[in-house]
Amino acid sequence: MNTWGNKIKISIFGESHGAAIGVVLDGIPSGLPLDMDFIRREMLRRAPGQNSLSTPRKEADEVEILSGVMNSVTTGTPICGIIKNTNTKSKDYNKNLLRPGHADFTGFQKYGDSHDFRGGGHFSGRITAPLVFAGAIAKQLLSQKGISIGSHIKQIYDIKEPSFMDSPLSKELLNEISLKDFPVISDEIGEKMKQAILGASSEKDSVGGIIECAVLGLAAGIGSPFFASLESVISSMMFSIPAVKGIEFGRGFDFTNLKGSVANDPFQTDGEKIFTTTNNNGGINGGISNGMPVLFSVAMKPTPSIAQTQNTVDTEKMENTTIEIKGRHDPCIVQRAAVVVECGTALAVLDSIL
Repeated sequence: MNTWGNKIKISIFGESHGAAIGVVLDGIPSGLPLDMDFIRREMLRRAPGQNSLSTPRKEADEVEILSGVMNSVTTGTPICGIIKNTNTKSKDYNKNLLRPGHADFTGFQKYGDSHDFRGGGHFSGRITAPLVFAGAIAKQLLSQKGISIGSHIKQIYDIKEPSFMDSPLSKELLNEISLKDFPVISDEIGEKMKQAILGASSEKDSVGGIIECAVLGLAAGIGSPFFASLESVISSMMFSIPAVKGIEFGRGFDFTNLKGSVANDPFQTDGEKIFTTTNNNGGINGGISNGMPVLFSVAMKPTPSIAQTQNTVDTEKMENTTIEIKGRHDPCIVQRAAVVVECGTALAVLDSIL
């Protein structure tokens, strides 16, 4: 299914090398003034072809809004936006050679000979561009409610920087990071991460990493137990992003190394409101927000398209063979995916609070 959501509905469509990609966003209330410059900036954060750290494929990623917006204000009807694909090179792809790590095989098994294999088709990370457009709208609606969302690259390969868990968090810090070409807290560590990406690229290889996301200003009481838990809603959106292979909230898997006396978040009051003195649980208890910053991290695998020789199968001949993937691909997609994680989070949070 290509439709997600309960109180809002998002439907994405298109293929990497098709005429266009796009999204229909339903459930946004009328009367929301849209900052079109902000939307363009968010789209630019994800756009390809901007530097040596990303794919050479250049796409403007300009959104043409077909419905739901008049004079830059939402009308309350479904918002449809499309993005034209202008720089495709389909000849770089061979339908019969399965690319390791990609959805070529599973896509073929599900859709048969009609499967669009060009650039990954509908499985491509390019389809996250419409998600960013929808999320940029969601961010603006959340901002009216005092909710801010931001992220940083916590890890590239084996190079790590401090977590939001260990840093003073503010709306200003999140905005400062979002304005960087390479969204990290420490620019010094960021340079080491860049070198790791360039080093992998020079070896015809790729690297993955971890993106940590923060939601500030979310009131306590958002979410429901079990199937509609805030973690469940966010996670379902995160796993809709290609290359995401893991998620953890707060201390996540590190909880296994702690005792309850350390893992628990003690309560305190200032006489007016109740808060916790630590935030190991990442702002969520029982699937419901507790008023502290919501913190989670997603793990993204290395880009599967690499130019090294790999073993594969020729599906036409049903023979074992090798492949050296051609085309234009990111040696690491983490830096471009940060805004995708943020916008996906905005949609998940909005769906939980409306």
